[in-house]
Amino acid sequence: MFTPDPTPGPGANRPPRRRGPRRGNRLLGASGGLGGTVAQNANTPSVSLPQSPEGAAPNAHPHNAPEYPNHTRGGRNGRRGGFGRGGRRGGAQPLVNGQRVFGGELTAAPSNPPSVAGSAAGSLAADAPEFIPGRPIISRSTQDPNSAQIPRSRRMSKSQAPDIATRTHEDISSGNYECVICTNEVLLNSKVWSCKTCWSVLHLSCVKKWSKNEVSTHQQRATQNGELPPPRQWRCPGCNLPKEGLPENYTCWCEKETDPRSVPGLPPHSCGQSCSRSRQCPHPCSQTCHAGPCQPCDHMGPSLACFCGKETSTRRCVDTNYESGWSCGQICGDLLPCGEHTCNRGCHEGLCGSCEVLVESKCFCGQVEKALPCSDRSEERESRNEDNIWIGSFDCGSECQRAYDCGKPGHFCKRTCHVQDRFPLHCPFSPDTITHCPCGKTPLSILITEPRTSCTSPIPHCQEKCKKKLPCNHYCRQTCHNNECGTCWEEIDIPCRCGRTTQNMICHERSEEPPACERICRTALNCGRHECPVTCCPGEKKAAERQALNKRKARQLNASRPVEENFEAEHICLKVCGRPLKCGSHFCQDLCHKGPCRSCLEAVFEDISCACGRTVLQPPQPCGTQPPPCHFDCIKPTGTCDHPRTKHQCHPDAVPCPKCPYLVEKPCVCGKRNLKNQPCWFTEVRCGLPCGKKLKCGNHYCRKQCHRNGECEDTASPCTQPCGRKKSVCDHTCGDSCHAPYPCKETTPCQAKTFITCECQHQKKPAQCLASKASDGNSKKTLDCNDECLRLQRNAKFAAALNIDPITHLDDHIPYSTRTLEFFKENTKFCQTYEREFRVFAADSEEKRLRFKPMQANQRAFLHSLAEDYGFDSESQDPEPHRHICIFKTPRFVSAPMKTLAQCVKIKPPTTAEPAPLGSHSLMTTAEPYNAFLLSNPRFGLTIDELHAELDPVASNFKLDVSFLVSGEVIVKATASASGSWIHKTSLSTLKTAISKKVTDHGLGSSCILCSVDSNLNVLRRDDNSSAGGWSQVAKGMHFINGISQSRELP
Repeated sequence: MFTPDPTPGPGANRPPRRRGPRRGNRLLGASGGLGGTVAQNANTPSVSLPQSPEGAAPNAHPHNAPEYPNHTRGGRNGRRGGFGRGGRRGGAQPLVNGQRVFGGELTAAPSNPPSVAGSAAGSLAADAPEFIPGRPIISRSTQDPNSAQIPRSRRMSKSQAPDIATRTHEDISSGNYECVICTNEVLLNSKVWSCKTCWSVLHLSCVKKWSKNEVSTHQQRATQNGELPPPRQWRCPGCNLPKEGLPENYTCWCEKETDPRSVPGLPPHSCGQSCSRSRQCPHPCSQTCHAGPCQPCDHMGPSLACFCGKETSTRRCVDTNYESGWSCGQICGDLLPCGEHTCNRGCHEGLCGSCEVLVESKCFCGQVEKALPCSDRSEERESRNEDNIWIGSFDCGSECQRAYDCGKPGHFCKRTCHVQDRFPLHCPFSPDTITHCPCGKTPLSILITEPRTSCTSPIPHCQEKCKKKLPCNHYCRQTCHNNECGTCWEEIDIPCRCGRTTQNMICHERSEEPPACERICRTALNCGRHECPVTCCPGEKKAAERQALNKRKARQLNASRPVEENFEAEHICLKVCGRPLKCGSHFCQDLCHKGPCRSCLEAVFEDISCACGRTVLQPPQPCGTQPPPCHFDCIKPTGTCDHPRTKHQCHPDAVPCPKCPYLVEKPCVCGKRNLKNQPCWFTEVRCGLPCGKKLKCGNHYCRKQCHRNGECEDTASPCTQPCGRKKSVCDHTCGDSCHAPYPCKETTPCQAKTFITCECQHQKKPAQCLASKASDGNSKKTLDCNDECLRLQRNAKFAAALNIDPITHLDDHIPYSTRTLEFFKENTKFCQTYEREFRVFAADSEEKRLRFKPMQANQRAFLHSLAEDYGFDSESQDPEPHRHICIFKTPRFVSAPMKTLAQCVKIKPPTTAEPAPLGSHSLMTTAEPYNAFLLSNPRFGLTIDELHAELDPVASNFKLDVSFLVSGEVIVKATASASGSWIHKTSLSTLKTAISKKVTDHGLGSSCILCSVDSNLNVLRRDDNSSAGGWSQVAKGMHFINGISQSRELP
């Protein structure tokens, strides 16, 4: 069942030495931990403990295994400070399923020698002892009721003291106090910081980093949002309350000593002095420097008087309320503000208040008498009449109604309650009081002849306007009257609330509120997002003035837009912003504002992990914190293909994994081809060929490129291709949209382009067809032949008579220079490449310049020569090795040559040594001598007389005949002065130099050459030594042939 251990050797009584775990290895505890080796005594057999579902029990130690301190300095379990996160502080913590384990550990009972113990002691059996949590497990093979059990020393649990200070001291001393930031233990030799609100104790290095990171994060977010940087505040990770000062130094609990030393017998991190922190009493704390809040004071406090001051009391500080005071319960008895009565309330805090004693009082006029609170009475004043005297103390508000001294029943005082005199008032209507009319403008002596005798006599009125000032500051418009002035009937213009419009109305009809117009304000509110929707807004005018003032303020160049302030109260937006914050979970609850919303003030108190869960940010974290970047490999399931997975790092769920990079062969979506080298992830493989399937109309085929079945052009809508069928009224096709199976309507005129020609087909005029079933349009119209048509017909007859074939004659013409053809023979492929570019450039009417890449000098020479043949200008630019050619289109460019270089190389060059045969080509021979001068580009406005005046002195032996040609050139025909016979070429050659000098010096023309003309002034031959060949010779050849044709025309 089990195998006994071998006999132990020397030194078996000491535990075996083993190498401690590496730094950061959290899978091994201080005594072996999960997966570690349990040190056993030589006399102890290997006992199998019950296994956890994961296959290992946390902290499974035998009872007599040697224990090592958790924070031994320089021990073997790690670096200084023992095992911990980073190997700096605290002891190692065992892990189960990747999580830390706290609290109790499994224990094992002492076992007998190995001869008795077996490896199956922990296996299932009927006689297994009952398992009780917290008690050691007794092996069945060594169970002895008489043997004494030796308990194993357990790790101390957290303190259960009733006060915070004692719990903190005991937990730090036993290594059970954990920093909430790094989750490592706070030890006796750690530098700590304590929160004065929640009394949490943290590592000083951890809280420094925490506070700096949080302050910098808030400042950075404020800068990104365009806000002012917030004050340097951070939040304690224990209570999440704001703190202003940043942690800097390590001090004792009472902050009297910096960097305190650990002294045996004193609490951890204590300086040993009295705390002396102030409490809510005159006595400072007398305890030794301690953590947490100070305990309540148990001293006797000073003598404190009650609220009324009649009694004093001395109590312990813990029972004394220094802030609110105390009441003795007796009657207050203080004199009230009235000065007559005393306070009847019990001893109370603060002032006694107003006097509420009811006193019998009488009004000033003596009509009302009632009981009033003493505080509601006015100053007492004496009133009297003929019979009584009384003291009045309030105003009853009714009319006095005391008769005047006249005694008339209708004449009495109409004033409200007032102090009475002994004698009645004089009647205001008596004759000695009334001396003018009611308006006061006319004396009564003018209005009546006899004076008034009593107060009841009528008062006459004048005929003038009253003009007394009314309460509205207008004047009464009634004629003189007795009673009070009536309402004001003045018409006034009252502006509306916004001041944009005015309203004409009668003065007494207006209300206290100004009228409102129907104009909507539309002024931008301070948030910049909404407009003022108020009708006739009273702040619109102020807003216009504010905006005009802001525009007039000078603003520096590139300065930021100034923030408008001092908005009107009417233009403060009262809506809630409601925009989502950057965190994505909350919304801005501030009033609607400009600019970005502030950062979310909420905090997250849960772990924020990456997608795989192996990288975690510990709480608390600001709301909206993104998962941390993870450097582990992604563990998400692969795609549907069987290719190896592409290695990549962990990424959020929103980011897809990299696509499969392998290339495979896939069929296209239309099924026509199988395309190779397609990405494995690509599903929409398309060959790019047109579909070609016949559409539903039956006349057209699908033109869409490779697509899925059922997605042709007419799937969602009918065929929209042009009909394309030939019309019956003309030779053009129908351009309407497909209308199959119905025939073409042909009711509208055909808009296709056609040509109207003459009978000889020489003239051609473009026009629209315009044919329809109702009209033939231009399809049968013809043009009349003109003189040019007749000339061409005559020339054709001459060519037929002389056996001249213009087509055959032009076939042997080579429009390229010899140099161009020679280079083409040597570099055919290169020349054909650039010849195509020349032809594309010549065919594009919008392109005016073409630039080539850098090349060698001989290749650039070929391009220069070819540009000359095409009629382009060419230019070399930039130094070597970047020298290249640019060609430009000029007015002398007409079109590209009809023949290519390859065609011209195959044509045999024409021979120029043999004279042409007589007949049709007899005029093209060189046997005809020169008999005239040809002036090119004559001066504008040149006359025959000017030419004779300049040239006759030079050619004194010749007779000069001057003629102007249709082409603009001038023929100066020279004949001998004696006879009209032809002169020799040498004589004209000697004269050419002098005539050419005269022509150029006096600006008569650009050049002067020898030529041969006939009697009809047709130029038969020129003394032009231009190089034979080139595209420019084409025009000359055509001009020469036209000259021959004109010379052969019939008269």
